[in-house]
Amino acid sequence: MNALAATAVVALATVAVGLTASADGLFSIAVTPVFLDLGVNVDIKLGSMHLHANWSALPQSPAVPESTKCEPD
Repeated sequence: MNALAATAVVALATVAVGLTASADGLFSIAVTPVFLDLGVNVDIKLGSMHLHANWSALPQSPAVPESTKCEPD
């Protein structure tokens, strides 16, 4: 139980430091809202490594509905 609590404290501290760090530092986390997609973009920078993730509340729909696609003969 102590290990789980310690892990939670370390994870929360890491996120708090990343969110409050400057953008040009070695470690930073940036969360940007995307209003048109009702989602968020998350950028995590650790040294020279950059990770990007995005999430949207709206499902991604295909450009052409399945019922209107032409089938080859």
